[in-house]
Amino acid sequence: MKVLKFGGTSVGSPARIKHVAGLVRRSGRNVVVLSAMSGTTNTLVEIAEYLHKGNIPGAQETVNVLAAKYSQVVYELLSDEASRQAATAAIERSFAIIRSYFSEPFTEAGEKEILAQGELVSTALMSAYLSEQGVRVSVLPALDYMRTLPGGEPDMPHISARLHRILEVEGEADVYITQGYICRNATGGIDNLRRGGSDYTASIIGAVLNAEEIQIWTDIDGMHNNDPRFVEGTSPVGTLHFEEAAELAYFGAKILHPACVLPAKLHNIPVRLLNTLEPEAPGTLIFNTPPDGAIKAVAAKDGITAIKIKSGRMLLAYGFLHKVFETFENHRTSIDMMATSEVGVTLTIDDDSRLAAIIDDLKHFGTVSVDRDMVIVCVVGDLEWHNTGFEGKVLAALGDIPVRMVSYGGSNYNISVLVRAADKVEALRRLSAALFK
Repeated sequence: MKVLKFGGTSVGSPARIKHVAGLVRRSGRNVVVLSAMSGTTNTLVEIAEYLHKGNIPGAQETVNVLAAKYSQVVYELLSDEASRQAATAAIERSFAIIRSYFSEPFTEAGEKEILAQGELVSTALMSAYLSEQGVRVSVLPALDYMRTLPGGEPDMPHISARLHRILEVEGEADVYITQGYICRNATGGIDNLRRGGSDYTASIIGAVLNAEEIQIWTDIDGMHNNDPRFVEGTSPVGTLHFEEAAELAYFGAKILHPACVLPAKLHNIPVRLLNTLEPEAPGTLIFNTPPDGAIKAVAAKDGITAIKIKSGRMLLAYGFLHKVFETFENHRTSIDMMATSEVGVTLTIDDDSRLAAIIDDLKHFGTVSVDRDMVIVCVVGDLEWHNTGFEGKVLAALGDIPVRMVSYGGSNYNISVLVRAADKVEALRRLSAALFK
C-alpha cells in the first residue's frame, strides 16, 4: 500500500478533482490524503479574522461567497442527483459549523475548528465523485485517529493503534481517503499540523502503516536544482538523501514541507515528489541513499534578519553563548545560522516579531547591531569535508557579491551564505552556472 497526498492546487477545480480521481483509480488500493481546495484555507482564515474582530457581517458575506463557490463546484463535478445531494449535505454540515460561531464568543479553538472545514469538504467532494464512478471508497476521518502530544509532536502509538483499528472496521475498499493538515491535540480539541501540514499527515500515515512509498503530488515535476521562478533551465533532481531534502525544504524549496521528512526517514519509507499535470514524469525520489559526492541543488530563504552581539567580555567568558541562546529561547525564536569569533557572535532569524525585545535583552551582554532584508542561499549535496573543492566553487561563483556570513561544517549536506535580498537572484543564477552547467 502507498500513501498519495494531493495538494490544494491539485484539487483546485472540478476538472482538477476529476483528473486526480483518474490518477487515484489507476494507482490501486492506497490511502489518499487531500488538502483543502486551493484558496479555501486563506478564505477560512479571513472568516476567522472577521470573527476575532467582532465583524459578523464581514464573516457572513465571506462565508456566503465561499458557499456559492462550492455549490458551483458540486454542480460541475457531479452529474447524478443523489451524489449532488450527498455532497451538498456534507458541505452544508461544514458551513453550519462555521455559521454557529456567528452567535457565540469566538476563541482560538473556534478558529481551528473553522480551519478544519476545508479538508473535510475536499474529501467529501472527492469521495462523492469516486463513488459516482463506481469506486468503493472508504473515508478515514483524520479527527478519529490523528492526535498530537502536549508539545505538538504526533502521538505515533495512538495514531497507529487507532488507524489500524479503523482500517479493520472499514474492511476492503478500492481506495481510502483521509484529510491532511487537521488533527486533535492532547486535550481532544480540534487542531492542525500547521500550514503545509498535509505533507506531514502523509508522512505520519506512511510511517504507521509501513507503506511501500509516500507520494507527494503537486504542480511541479519534482524538486528542482534551483528556483525556476528566478533561474532559467532548472531541472528536477532525480534522487535525494533525506537529509538533503530536509535542508532544501527548510531553506526555501516550497514543494515539500520541512516536517514531512522525519517520520518517513525514521521508518525508512521512500518519498516520491510527482507532478499532477505530468504524471509520467519521474519526479524526485527521496530515500536513505548513500552519499554520491555531488552537489544537488540550491535554495533560498527570504526574510532573514542578522543580529550581531559584540563584547570584549566574551573572550574566554564561560557561559556567554548559553546566555545568548537562552535569550532566543525565552522569546521562542529559532536561529538559522550562526558565526562566532573571539569577541562576538552573529546569528540569523526568520521571525522578527519579537526582535525589539530580543535586542533589548541582548544589550545586557554587549553591543548589538542588526542587518535586515537578508537572504540565506543554501547549496545542498554531499558536502562532507573530505570532498575538497566544493566550498571553494560556491564562494568563487559569488564573485563580487557581498557575503555577510558563511555556514559550513555544521552539516555534511549544506553550505549556507547570507547575502542581501537585492543580491538573491544574481546569486542563484551564478551558482547554477557554476555548479550545474
